Amino acid sequence: MKNFDQRFFDQLVERAKASPRRRTNENLHDDYNAPVQRLFIAMEPDSYVRPHRHIESNKWEFFYVSQGRLLFLLYDEQGTVTKKVELSANGPQQGLEIPPNVWHSTVALESGTVFFEVKEGPYTVTTDKGFAQWAPVEGDPEVADFIAKLVNIQEGESARF
Repeated sequence: MKNFDQRFFDQLVERAKASPRRRTNENLHDDYNAPVQRLFIAMEPDSYVRPHRHIESNKWEFFYVSQGRLLFLLYDEQGTVTKKVELSANGPQQGLEIPPNVWHSTVALESGTVFFEVKEGPYTVTTDKGFAQWAPVEGDPEVADFIAKLVNIQEGESARF
């Protein structure tokens, strides 16, 4: 049996805070070949998840916030925001599921945000994500400004940077 108590979440958050990427995950599946990938992700507000999509036809994703607040953004091919949703452990919407091949990204809106992700496996790093060319690459000096733009952007506005 696996237990997910407050101590588990606190340790996950501390690992995220200490990570250079300002996020970390705890995989619940045994390996990357598992048919269902289940993981908790702790993410800080300055962590950057570059907009991406999963191009394989079976790569839907489910997200559920268990602690904190997470901004979830969907985009069209050109980088226009088509949907902006705040997921919150204490709010009116805690989770969502997206189909394959949808451009998306996330931004933690408060320190200590933790969410649960489920997706169909297996996980293959070379085919898992297609990154948006209209967004800065991870490590780019413009990332902090891009994150701030995403927090304030409205549906129908371009996220191109």
